[in-house]
Amino acid sequence: MSLSVGIVGLPNAGKSTLFNALLGRQVAKVESYPFCTIEPNTGVIELPDERLKEIVGLVEPQKTLPAPVKFVDIAGLVKGAHKGLGLGNKFLAHIRECNAILYLLRDFDGSAPKAGSVSPRVDFEVLKTELALKDLEALDKIIREKTTAKEKKLKRVVASKLAESLKKGVLAKDVDLAKEEKTIADQFFLLTAKPFLVIINTNEAADFDQKKKEFSAIKPIIIAAKFEADLADFSAKEKQEFLSDKGFVSVLDQVITAAYQVLGLITFYTVKGGKEVRAWPVRAGSTAIEAAAIVHTDFAEKFIKAEIVSYRDFIQLGGWDKVKAGGKLRTEGRDYQVKDGDILEFKIGR
Repeated sequence: MSLSVGIVGLPNAGKSTLFNALLGRQVAKVESYPFCTIEPNTGVIELPDERLKEIVGLVEPQKTLPAPVKFVDIAGLVKGAHKGLGLGNKFLAHIRECNAILYLLRDFDGSAPKAGSVSPRVDFEVLKTELALKDLEALDKIIREKTTAKEKKLKRVVASKLAESLKKGVLAKDVDLAKEEKTIADQFFLLTAKPFLVIINTNEAADFDQKKKEFSAIKPIIIAAKFEADLADFSAKEKQEFLSDKGFVSVLDQVITAAYQVLGLITFYTVKGGKEVRAWPVRAGSTAIEAAAIVHTDFAEKFIKAEIVSYRDFIQLGGWDKVKAGGKLRTEGRDYQVKDGDILEFKIGR
């Protein structure tokens, strides 16, 4: 699934530093993810997954492929971006191409000027306001369009409802819409309709728990991005030793996992004997036929059934043969709703 999270912040908030830290977790064999065109500002990062490690430990496959999370390092926004200031429209277009937003807020001093940064709370409002103003500009064009067509009239009604809410400080994603209205609103591709998470970038010496309390209203993850980036070139053993010596806990995994969750993804697995174990991201609520299509289009077109076992049963019983002998293997049809942690084997016709 080619879903991405855009890292957004004011200049010098530490976006590239966080991105470089994330690159330390980039999947080893990117070519195994054909949907990921790797550009200089894009990284395909491994999802931290203890379940995958357990499955791999049991199966001992030749090849392991973790679920990917795609991050995009977007150039810094400046106040007035909706009017074209700074990178303006190019910046906003890059956000529009992403499925979710990671707001990175600065809470540290340094040699680089803050470039308009005041505080995490104020910076957060600046970022949201710029996106809201751009959305209002787009909605205004829809509202002013004169038409007698019923469908376009309904678009104007929905656009007006969204615009009024944005003017009151309510993001498009939080506006209460009927099902038909929601379908129409999705066609507008509004920036403030995107799900998001908030990260506050601070110094490694900061009291992270205190920072969480201080900024609890915006529910952030607290990170020392420079410290995390410095760890990127360490081996796993060196990293663990360094963290132990410092008494520091890395929260990079927490950021990656939160990004995966904000995209609305869950994980299912496929196990090909001793050859390959793979974790697949899929939208929560997806059916077996939709999961099959992610693995291969042929699997969806020639789908007969899916044999399924939960990750927990697979581990506890000791693999496919014992799962089958223990009566824990289920057979489900195309409309089965995939659950997080399911291990699936698709049966297809010729």
